[in-house]
Amino acid sequence: MSKPVGPYTPIVRVGDWLISSGQIGIADGAVVEGGLEPQLRQALANLAGLLESEGASMNDVVKTTVFLTDMDDYAEMNRVYIELFGDHRPARSAVAVAALPLGARIEVEASAHVG
Repeated sequence: MSKPVGPYTPIVRVGDWLISSGQIGIADGAVVEGGLEPQLRQALANLAGLLESEGASMNDVVKTTVFLTDMDDYAEMNRVYIELFGDHRPARSAVAVAALPLGARIEVEASAHVG
C-alpha cells in the first residue's frame, strides 16, 4: 500500500461505511508507466489494499468516482474497469479534470458499505 501524497487519510470508516480518498496508479512512490491501463490497474489495486486493510473487498464498493485527464480514455477505462470489477457494478461517475497529482492520467475514489 502506497503512502498518501498529501495531508489526508487514505480510507476512513464511518459506522458501516468506508470512504476512500482518490487513488492514483502509484507504486513505490511513483506513477506507474505505460499509460491509462496500467495506471488504472494500479489505482484499483491500491484501492483493494485499502479496503482489505479494513476487512472489506471490492465487492463491498457501492459507488466510485473516476477522474480522467482525457475523456478520449473513457472506452479504455470502461474495458479495464469492467475486467477488474467483474460482474459487480457499483454506481459510478466519470469526470474530466484538467490535471491529477503527480501527472497521473486517472484517479478513482470509492465508498463501500460493510454492514
